Amino acid sequence: MSGTSMNVSVHGTVAQGADGPMLVLSRRLDGHDTFLKGSLELGEASVPVRILTLDDVTVLRPADQSGLPPVGTLWQGSLDLPHGLRPRTVPPDLQETAVREGRSLETLDEAELRYVLTFLSESTTTAIRQARVAAIVSALPIATRSSQ
Repeated sequence: MSGTSMNVSVHGTVAQGADGPMLVLSRRLDGHDTFLKGSLELGEASVPVRILTLDDVTVLRPADQSGLPPVGTLWQGSLDLPHGLRPRTVPPDLQETAVREGRSLETLDEAELRYVLTFLSESTTTAIRQARVAAIVSALPIATRSSQ
């Protein structure tokens, strides 16, 4: 996938979260990766954000709170999503485990592969990554062997 970005017009309300102000979108962000980092253009300010899409809401957590409107303020801006900048190749540890367990990674569609790679990339320790690899592989279908 090429290194492209996508801009999405968004609007919502500034709310107070446990860790400081957060930007709650008025509509859930559908059709895009969740748990991404992006950049929100708010007037003259460009605010790096982490995008959290849950069941029925999308929240933007700003990395820098300067330039944010006050809590309770309605806002609108442009969200820059860095689609295509993430690697789309299966890492060796996942590939090797899948082969060893006789599971097929080829059955994953593009969205599922994106989710799997994101899930692995957010591992904070070796033990967590190994557990995530095991969970992913156990959910894959058994690889079929061609009869030649």
